[in-house]
Amino acid sequence: MALSGNETLPPPQHIAIIMDGNGRWAKQRGLPRTAGHAAGAESFRRIANYCRSLGVRYLTVYAFSTENWKRSQEEIAGIMRLLRRYLEEALQDMEKNRVRFRFFGDLSRLSPALQKLCLDAQNRSSEYDVQVNFCLNYGGRDEIVQAARQFALQVAAGERKPEDLTEDLFEHYLYSAGIPDPELVIRPSGEKRVSNFLLWQSAYSEYVFMNVLWPDFTPEHLDEAIAEYHRRNRRFGGT
Repeated sequence: MALSGNETLPPPQHIAIIMDGNGRWAKQRGLPRTAGHAAGAESFRRIANYCRSLGVRYLTVYAFSTENWKRSQEEIAGIMRLLRRYLEEALQDMEKNRVRFRFFGDLSRLSPALQKLCLDAQNRSSEYDVQVNFCLNYGGRDEIVQAARQFALQVAAGERKPEDLTEDLFEHYLYSAGIPDPELVIRPSGEKRVSNFLLWQSAYSEYVFMNVLWPDFTPEHLDEAIAEYHRRNRRFGGT
């Protein structure tokens, strides 16, 4: 891998990224926010390919949050068009790229056509090894609430008892069921917040905040974040 001074160190198995800064990138250039999202989509494509070349098994990206519906209808429509175009292209290149798709979030609020594309991509790629998880209409608190509701419904139906609930069991109700937690969470853009992203799964993740807007994020920036990850002493509450 292309890590200066860390060539023998493997990348984290699971990397998560908050793709932040598209709007500011566009504003700096006097462009509409939709242009920033288009540039951000190209950055995602570049970084996803690079992660695959490094041997990263899971890449989880924050594509659209439950709070993003507060944005203008024009911006939301632009984001959804970009996502639809990406998925249409991905379905055409599925055999070549061999990337598994999975979606975290409540897809019911998306258009029927986009929901179908998401499900088609998920179903047709289910046998591939490298996995990209799109957090779409996703919020960490909402995910936990949805999981709690599922467990409560099973208790009400007599299928479970309250004392059955453990952390391991609860994880089965999350969107990320069956996927290891991310070892590394990266947030570009200079902001230092978790923004309701993978609240349960990132309990022991290493966070790296970087002062670069997402459309300008390069493989070299990813190398820097992975190098920083390897400099950390991960104690998991121990000494």
